[in-house]
Amino acid sequence: MDAIQNILAAIVVLGLLITFHEFGHFWVARRCGVKVLRFSVGFGKPLWSRFDRHGTEYAIAAIPLGGYVKMLDEREGEVSPEELPRAFNRQSVGKRIAIVAAGPLANFLLALVVYWALFVAGTTAVAPVVGTVAPDSPAARGGLAAGQEIVAVQGEDTPTWEAVNLRLLSAIGTRQPLHIETRDADQGGPAQRHSVPVDRWLVGQDPPQPLETLGVTPWRPATPAVLGKVLDDGAAAGAGLASGDRIVAVDGRAIDGWTAFVEAVRAHPGQAMTLTVARDGQTREVSLTPAVHEQDGERIGYIGAGVAPVSWPDAYRREIRYGPLAAVGQAVSRTTEMTVLTLDSIRKMLLGLISPSNLSGPITIARIAGDTARSGLESFVSFMAYLSISLGVLNLLPIPVLDGGHLLYYLIEAARGRPVSEAAQAAGLRIGMALVGTLMLMALYFDLMRL
Repeated sequence: MDAIQNILAAIVVLGLLITFHEFGHFWVARRCGVKVLRFSVGFGKPLWSRFDRHGTEYAIAAIPLGGYVKMLDEREGEVSPEELPRAFNRQSVGKRIAIVAAGPLANFLLALVVYWALFVAGTTAVAPVVGTVAPDSPAARGGLAAGQEIVAVQGEDTPTWEAVNLRLLSAIGTRQPLHIETRDADQGGPAQRHSVPVDRWLVGQDPPQPLETLGVTPWRPATPAVLGKVLDDGAAAGAGLASGDRIVAVDGRAIDGWTAFVEAVRAHPGQAMTLTVARDGQTREVSLTPAVHEQDGERIGYIGAGVAPVSWPDAYRREIRYGPLAAVGQAVSRTTEMTVLTLDSIRKMLLGLISPSNLSGPITIARIAGDTARSGLESFVSFMAYLSISLGVLNLLPIPVLDGGHLLYYLIEAARGRPVSEAAQAAGLRIGMALVGTLMLMALYFDLMRL
């Protein structure tokens, strides 16, 4: 079921992003007087198509991993004399630059609009309060302690754990100490400044684990061993357990929280357990035999039940909401921040500071899309905004076959007053196709390794 949800979520995300990207090309081409022959979402044989009054074909094709806008062009077929002024290759270099750049810019615009909507609607996030600090970790050597709230990293405010992670990730490769500011979560007071010693921060990690490497575990409220969702076909349901049941003991040993119960279940694959269960003020004993689940070559127990959600104290929650005008500035700031982070990640990957195994392909995108969709609308659209930015950045890279490669040719043409030769463009096309194909194969390989 999760696999189907992942595929559907990926189709929705990629379909929206591709459509918006190609619409950018299409809209500007029309305004520049260029005739558009086909607007296709997907590659391959069209599953559906129709024509408008301008003669443009709109199609949805079988392979939903891209799309294209086909324009009238003498290089791709014969053009009648009366339609030559509407051919793409006959347009000024300025118009061609505008048409090619419109696709990636549409992706940045989509991200900006999504972030604006999220900031206006408002979000509730968890305050970055430290739960524990590992002994002799960078955080411990820097003086961080349990109960402190991280208010800034590298001079940038961090109202949420997401912000903390982004600031730590942006520092990948640094040999300089991390500058972290904290304050007491319960009593407030002035910020304390910490210099956390690191060396080649997060270099070579796959994937990077900033909090674990720092030695910090986020604070969480106590989680009692109370069942939340119980799957109908799982071992828990088969044993008569239901949502709201509290596990008091396992085989006569008291259970002090959800983590202890999970550890007991994992340790008994295919082995009967006697649970002491509290329900409606009464306790009873239940026999439960966890199913066997393979994980990393190890047999673990699995019962098909989740934990009941716990409420966070108001002091540990952060409401992030802005008015319509203030949200514009915040959306621009977030879009810019994620764009810079993406470009910096590409730079560090080329320098060897980030492992190429962090490349993600369609399988990882589908998995993350499914996970965020199950987490809620906010997580799903936030992921879509970040993916839209990534698509915009990647398409602007100066690689032939990508929009950035075409822009490079047109900028050279504008500078020298004549177009790049056909032979040079053909050679660039072959190199670009080889490079993009290699990257796609690498991303798919790493996707499969993650499975």
